[in-house]
Amino acid sequence: MDVVAQQVRTTWTTRSRGGAAASRRNRVPTVFPLPDHACGHVHRVDVDESTGFEPRFAVRPIDELAGVTLRERDGVLEVQVAAAPMGWPRRGWRPMVRLEPGEWLRWQINHRFGATCMCGSEWSYRLETLSLAYGGVLDFTGTPTRTVTELGDLR
Repeated sequence: MDVVAQQVRTTWTTRSRGGAAASRRNRVPTVFPLPDHACGHVHRVDVDESTGFEPRFAVRPIDELAGVTLRERDGVLEVQVAAAPMGWPRRGWRPMVRLEPGEWLRWQINHRFGATCMCGSEWSYRLETLSLAYGGVLDFTGTPTRTVTELGDLR
């Protein structure tokens, strides 16, 4: 499968909802340059409040693309993204996106997660940007062929 993907996840808590921390968070890019030999892989970029919003990079096989189903059928790539099951706002079923060779997709979705225990854990928030190309695209800084934006109110 001739696919390259970049998955950027920015995660924060209520401490970064305002002020200087929010300014740092808002400066985090949603796309980064791809590493060499990216084809057939997912370029994972994790950006977290706990690291001062410094990106951490990893390259993994494309079959480790979390929350995304890829299916090649009749020369077309079908892409299905699943929302985080414990995240808010709740999202219903979403249609797949079909990509022809040479096309690429940018899919943005955000979530709010509740405290996992009664011990005072904070709410956490996440913005995920998936850039995914089918055949030949190795730069996600331009305008995508397809765009899906699922940015909900996280209050």
